[in-house]
Amino acid sequence: MTQENSPQKFSRRDVLKLIGVSAVAITAGAVLDTTRPWQNYSSETAWLARPLDLQAQGEDMLQEILRYATLAPSGHNTQPWKFAASSGHIRISPDLERALPVVDPDHRELWISLGCALENLLLAARACGYAPQVTYPDTAAWIDVALQPGNPSQDELFAAIPQRQNTRCEYDGQALTASEWTQLRALPLEQGIRLHYFDQTGLSALADLVTQGNLSQYADTAFLRELVFWLRFNKKEALLAQDGLFSRCSGNPEVPHWLGKLFVMSTQPGQQAAADAQKLLSSSGAVILTSSDDSPSAWVRTGQVYERLALRLTSLNLRSSFLNQPIEVAQVRGQVQKSLEGTAMPQLLLRFGHAAPMPRSLRRPVAAVVQG
Repeated sequence: MTQENSPQKFSRRDVLKLIGVSAVAITAGAVLDTTRPWQNYSSETAWLARPLDLQAQGEDMLQEILRYATLAPSGHNTQPWKFAASSGHIRISPDLERALPVVDPDHRELWISLGCALENLLLAARACGYAPQVTYPDTAAWIDVALQPGNPSQDELFAAIPQRQNTRCEYDGQALTASEWTQLRALPLEQGIRLHYFDQTGLSALADLVTQGNLSQYADTAFLRELVFWLRFNKKEALLAQDGLFSRCSGNPEVPHWLGKLFVMSTQPGQQAAADAQKLLSSSGAVILTSSDDSPSAWVRTGQVYERLALRLTSLNLRSSFLNQPIEVAQVRGQVQKSLEGTAMPQLLLRFGHAAPMPRSLRRPVAAVVQG
């Protein structure tokens, strides 16, 4: 990313005036864009989420398994993974060119993202008749999956892969049923990974931690620049990049890049903190994922359990999204760890509840993430 001068700070009223001035131009541009077939965003996301072709054979089956792996979530939707396949093995490696050096300097969330892709890959491989065996990155900087012959196996988690999404809007505040809580708490875990659930009575304390994280991050110009780099403020940007965070996926309008950048860079920390606290308080509950240590293998296992949980929530018609600010800020992360009254390392904070679905994020094609 290139360095820029410190941006001038604008009030929300100033930004809204700018939006009003440019509204006519934006609307005219949007009308033109909708007439271009290559900008059919809904068709693109529907194609990405098509069911896995269980009749595929050989190389085509492998491509289908990898496609399902790429439907996994990742920080800022950077999709920081590379895949290599040979002799009955699939290697998942980090793509450090897609790292987030400001928000994730230790690559912790990057490895968690690889764990999410791994979980999808395992579910897809089992559905295709494999019995995959995983070698974690304890001694090597990648994950290895051996594809052993097995019997086809599918469940509700596999079926939920193309439907899962991070739903970043406010939820309706409806409480979970006893049955829903039971199914969430019965989720199979990985070695060293724990889930710490909070019902609606515990959300206020978490909201205070989210607020602290937001106040720190949104006062950091480097954080804002990195965020803007991965934001896609309109459909054209999103379709050209096939990665990043499309504004409509967060419930925001499409605007020209310059205007979206101005809005983000002028966001007051307190405004963002209040908005995210309200999103948390509108939820049915939340969960903090912890691991017994801070290592790439622990991060990968965290990603597996998170993706497993997100798919279970999807199968229950529940929405979820991250609020990781208190874990991304080191000082606040220590407070989170202390609040859990243990030595386990907090890795992710997830909220969940009832809400309408939002537009889905795009993914790069499999050919773009496979190493030769």
